[in-house]
Amino acid sequence: MWVIAGILLGLVVLVSLVGFHAGPHVHAVAGVIGGLGAAWLVLMAVDGRSAPLLWSLLVADLVVSTGVGFLAWKGLRASITDGPPVASLEGTEGVAVTDLVPAGIVRVRGEQWSAASVNGTVRAGTRVQVLRAGGVRLEVWGEEPEATLPGGLVGPTSGEPKEQST
Repeated sequence: MWVIAGILLGLVVLVSLVGFHAGPHVHAVAGVIGGLGAAWLVLMAVDGRSAPLLWSLLVADLVVSTGVGFLAWKGLRASITDGPPVASLEGTEGVAVTDLVPAGIVRVRGEQWSAASVNGTVRAGTRVQVLRAGGVRLEVWGEEPEATLPGGLVGPTSGEPKEQST
């Protein structure tokens, strides 16, 4: 009976160590093996083998199995509650908060972001679409960009030039 107890307790330790590299599912297996080991040790105690070593092993097994089971529970619960990764901002529409000349601030999904326009100057209040997100900076495309024309004139890219106001 002691050999089986030793094998079960040894497996708890080995599988627990592997669980730190393989993830919470392996910790769950270690917790189950620990429960089997604890049940085996209780069975040995009921059978009349109530040596101090048996009780020490039982307490150690329960502590390790509970700890590993808690790690498994936390790890598995985190992977369930985190949900899918946050959706990319690419393709999302927003509004220019400041003029993008070509850099400025835009509001996307209710948050303000540092952004750079890839198609010229974009005035505040203009709708923009996010092309790329890199860190905390977005590259956007303005719906109605303005281009700086020779001679200091500013005008819409699709219309007649107008004089820049200063």
